[in-house]
Amino acid sequence: MSTPRLAIVIVTAVLGVAVLAYAVPAIALAGDVPPDTKVAGVDIGGLSPDQARSRLEAELGPRAARPIEVRAAGKKTRLQAGELGLSVDAAATVAAAMDGASTPAGVFRSLFGSRELQPVVKVDEQALTGRIAKLAESVDREPREGVVSYQGLEPRTSPPKKGLALDRAAAAQAVRQAFLKDGGPLELTTKTLPPTVAAGEVRELATTTARTAVAADLTVTSGAKEAAITRAELAAGLRFTGEDGKLKPVFDAEQVVPGLEKKLVAASHLPRDATFKIVSGKPKVVPARDGKGIDVKGLGQAVAAAVAAGERTAEAPVKVTQARLTTEAAGRLGIKEKVSSYTTQHPCCAPRVTNIHTIAGIVDGYVVKPGETFSLNGVVGKRDTARGFVEAPMILNGRFVNDVGGGVSQFATTMFNAVFFGGFEDVQHMPHMYYISRYPAGRESTVSFPQPDFRWKNDSKYGVLIKTSFTSTSITVQFWSTKRYEVTSESSGRYNVKSFPSLSESGPKCQPMSGVEGFTIDVWRTFKKDGKVVRKQKFTTVYQPEPKLTCD
Repeated sequence: MSTPRLAIVIVTAVLGVAVLAYAVPAIALAGDVPPDTKVAGVDIGGLSPDQARSRLEAELGPRAARPIEVRAAGKKTRLQAGELGLSVDAAATVAAAMDGASTPAGVFRSLFGSRELQPVVKVDEQALTGRIAKLAESVDREPREGVVSYQGLEPRTSPPKKGLALDRAAAAQAVRQAFLKDGGPLELTTKTLPPTVAAGEVRELATTTARTAVAADLTVTSGAKEAAITRAELAAGLRFTGEDGKLKPVFDAEQVVPGLEKKLVAASHLPRDATFKIVSGKPKVVPARDGKGIDVKGLGQAVAAAVAAGERTAEAPVKVTQARLTTEAAGRLGIKEKVSSYTTQHPCCAPRVTNIHTIAGIVDGYVVKPGETFSLNGVVGKRDTARGFVEAPMILNGRFVNDVGGGVSQFATTMFNAVFFGGFEDVQHMPHMYYISRYPAGRESTVSFPQPDFRWKNDSKYGVLIKTSFTSTSITVQFWSTKRYEVTSESSGRYNVKSFPSLSESGPKCQPMSGVEGFTIDVWRTFKKDGKVVRKQKFTTVYQPEPKLTCD
């Protein structure tokens, strides 16, 4: 045989052996997962696709069900794979394991090598993003800007505080990678959010601008008329807070508007709410009237701008104002019967009686709408001589002093009891420092301007009409609405009784004090409906000993 022919035979034989070496194992392995193939430690080599898929589901299922424990800002949370939208795609994992198995390289690897694969993880991006966002809500904390407010006329600072935010993209990536893996809590990355104004700037403003802002009254004008926001009123509504890198003044004008309107807007131009008059024991609607009034928000902005500019005058914006309660709305309020009434007594003819009658006249006929919170200071405003208030004794810093509007706490106490027995929600009341015998112990309230206020909420679905009346020795507050409850009161005995000290002082402003023991008392308010108790509420009041003060 010639040499060329011999070479051809040899090459053909070699190729035949190679083909057989590939074809025989390829045919033997066809349709199965290559031997010695593992997915996350689970051996699926040599199994059919269905068998491999079943084994993966059985072995990886419990691991996929394990919660992923994460920690962010020191707080641990367990996240379930299901709520994260993470799951093992067993079919796709088996397909990936068999991909290329029939190629020569795949056959060679099957015969002489092994593979360790990671499972194919299916991700519901919407679910993952939503759960990470919910986690962020429990972690994120907005930076707190520094604030300068007032205690009396003295500036007080609340320092700024850094905020915190979860890195949501990094958190989503981290929990993806932690899925199916063992390990301790996964530490998630957070970002620090700085406030816009540094603490040093807040402290500096408190000692400079904030003091200057309340150094004098601020004059408010409307046309040719003018009125004053006193230093105390200014301080009560003013604060400075960080915004866009600067400390800016903000003024809440709501408390001062009632008093200013009566001085800056003619009474004939003010809006008049619908109200009621009692005719033959039944409420009858008195129609409303639209008018003009001070724009509360606009006044707040004008005062803030004046403070920022260092000015002592601001223009009060006046706008057409609808009645707070229209005639039609009043007719739908369900005001049809007396639901509570309370009367307190007082000696005749003292200056404080003038103030009690004056505040009663202002509040008489006021209607509190369903869901509305009534503020005595908000409705009446600062007590002043222009509206008939006079100087009378009041308690200030533990001593009796004369002040315009002194004595109106008796009206607050009378209204508190109408609220109490009417079954309405007590929002803010402050008992007197000392026990006053003409009031029921534990069921009374003091009031001053701007604080403490007396506030209560009409938590019924009906309107409440406030009617007041008085004699020379008494004041009465009635509430008209639709009755919901029968309310009763029960009191404990007095306990923690403390004796009073005896003191002596001198000076023209000294006013003698008789001396009263201090004590603590509990009062329960019981709500009944159809004769059954539906709720009980407890009030605990602590009275300090009133000293026996002798004036030399």
